[in-house]
Amino acid sequence: MNSNIDNLIVPHIDNLGEMSTDGIINALEDNGVRRTIDHIDYKEFPYHPLTTFSMAYSKDMLYIDFFVRCNYLRAINDRPNTPVHEDSCVAAYLQPDSENNRYYAFEINCIGAISGMVCKGEGDGACSFLDESTIDRIKCYASCGNRPFRELEGLFTWNVLIAIPLDMLGLKYDGSPLSIKGNFYKCASGTSQPHFLSWMPLDETKRTFHQPKSFGNIILS
Repeated sequence: MNSNIDNLIVPHIDNLGEMSTDGIINALEDNGVRRTIDHIDYKEFPYHPLTTFSMAYSKDMLYIDFFVRCNYLRAINDRPNTPVHEDSCVAAYLQPDSENNRYYAFEINCIGAISGMVCKGEGDGACSFLDESTIDRIKCYASCGNRPFRELEGLFTWNVLIAIPLDMLGLKYDGSPLSIKGNFYKCASGTSQPHFLSWMPLDETKRTFHQPKSFGNIILS
């Protein structure tokens, strides 16, 4: 699982939409592509929880399963478009068209609350929230359940599985490969061990995940 590869070849698995949640997770583990989220983006925050993601797609959905092992677990936010990045959180930023600077930012905490944004260019200020009705189209399973809780200390493993409709990203699968770009993240800025990790490395001086120049190539094969 070498995360220092900027080309992510995501396989097509046609019957994912017909599987149970456990079936999808097993299919992604066995037949999807897996990478680690292991770049420490800010040196003053060295905590490094083990984080991986596995991906595959069907004719109408992009599936991403995040797995995390950590020492602190927090999930205070339980509504769409709330500051889930302060909780135990993973994220996928996806740019459907490399010729267009628009990209989508999906941040998901460990109980499946999603913050969804559409962004243009560099920096947090270039983003606006997606409507809740749009976010509701994303299917999500969180192993921690869906009830909020304050920070816990211990040794925890958890996963979040999301399925993003391809048409939400402006994509349509016709049997040919699709080329997009993106980056994947792990953060928890409001916990006792704040951390900021990414799949592809960021420019540390910019202090934001919103750096489309850092995005790696993703091929839906």
